Formats: sequence, C-alpha cells, structure tokens
Amino acid sequence: MAVTEDFDRFFAAAYARLVRQLFAVVGDVGEAEDVVQEAFARAAVRWQRIRGYHNPEGWVRRVALNQARSNLRRTRRTLAALVRVGPAADVPALSPDAMAVAAAMGRLPLRHREVLVLHYVVQLSIDEMAEQLGIPQGTVKSRLARGRATLARQLGEEQREFDHA
Repeated sequence: MAVTEDFDRFFAAAYARLVRQLFAVVGDVGEAEDVVQEAFARAAVRWQRIRGYHNPEGWVRRVALNQARSNLRRTRRTLAALVRVGPAADVPALSPDAMAVAAAMGRLPLRHREVLVLHYVVQLSIDEMAEQLGIPQGTVKSRLARGRATLARQLGEEQREFDHA
C-alpha cells in the first residue's frame, strides 16, 4: 500500500473521533477541528516514521492537545493584554473617499501596499523603507511608482462608475 493511501485511510478512520475528543477538551467545534487538522498536517509530513508507532492516533491526539494548550495560553495572554490596555477607543467612521482608497489598496499586490503605507502613513524616506524592507532603493522607488499608478487608475475607474450611477 502506498504511503499516501495509508495516511488517507488513517485520517479517514481517526479524524472524526479526534475532533469529538478535542471538542470535549476545548468546548468549541471550530477550535477542535483546527487543532486536529494541524496535528494531522504535522503527522502527514512525518508519516513514514509515525505509521510505525504502536499508536499513531495517540501521537496525533497528543499533538492536538498540545496545540489546544498553546492556543489557550495565547488567548489568555491576549485577554490579559486587552485588560491592561482597556476598552478600545471609538474609531470615527471612514469617509466614502477613505473607504474607496482602502478598497483599492486591498486590490494592490502586497509589495505595492507596503511601500505606499510606509511612505504615506508611516512617512518613511526611501532610504528608511529600503532598509526596513531589506530591498534596494531602486526597488522601493519602482514599487512606489507602480503602486501609485495602479492606485490612481483604480480610483479613477471607481470614480467613473460612481459618476455614471
């Protein structure tokens, strides 16, 4: 039997049972599915070794329980930080123009978004952006120019659609 078929059978036989078990521990089906899936993903890359264990399902269960424990610790730290910070400040509603810019920015490639934000929001120089991103200054300039051009084009198209509505 091929290794992938063996793993697929193991997964099919154990997945639902492990989700039920982890649900009993974490109290949330989505969280149980997440930790079990993560454990199976880790098992998949080690399957050659794990399939020879006396109890491969026990290995996956242990990994899922460890992941659940880590998630709980992370959640507790986050909640403690939120308590220290206090309630969130009221954020004013965004203007239609700001919403249009945000939507257009979301359609840009990440490399263009990051230089636009670093330049216009954080107000870093070309030199500072190049250093922070670990890329040459010429690449920063190129990304900034392309990002500006694409953003302007997108915003112009949205404005034309708005004018015709």
